[in-house]
Amino acid sequence: MAKSSTKIATAAEAPVADSETQAPLDSALDDLIGYAMRRAQLKLFQNLISRLSSHDLRPAQFSALAIIEQHPGLMQADLARALAIEPPQVVPLLNKLEERALAVRVRCKPDKRSYGIFLSKTGETLLKELKLIAAESDQDATAALDDQEREELLRLLKKVYQQ
Repeated sequence: MAKSSTKIATAAEAPVADSETQAPLDSALDDLIGYAMRRAQLKLFQNLISRLSSHDLRPAQFSALAIIEQHPGLMQADLARALAIEPPQVVPLLNKLEERALAVRVRCKPDKRSYGIFLSKTGETLLKELKLIAAESDQDATAALDDQEREELLRLLKKVYQQ
């Protein structure tokens, strides 16, 4: 017992390296692509979240609006699949968009149990502004990259998630 407490005390008394010469605490993860992607994603999302907050929207809601614009009338299950979320998670997301009068669910004539999702005029107008905000956010968050590097990064990321 005494030996182990001596080792602990010795380690605790060891001088701490200067923070400028010491490796970052997460350097053990530097070679993991998933870790690097997650860190980059956090940086990008924090930037986007702060910019969307003035509109009281989250990135998932912005994404939903963009997908609905591209596919007017799509079903909730299709939106869930496009957002890579479980179908029950779409309900509160759409409820919020409807409360804000940004999107509407319209009952389908052939199948009265199904609803198509559409942007409202307010949603269409706001989405134009949000797309500019998202593009500026992406540019700012990736300012360390030139245009060619940004295109290459996007190409490689798509290759990873689309395979």
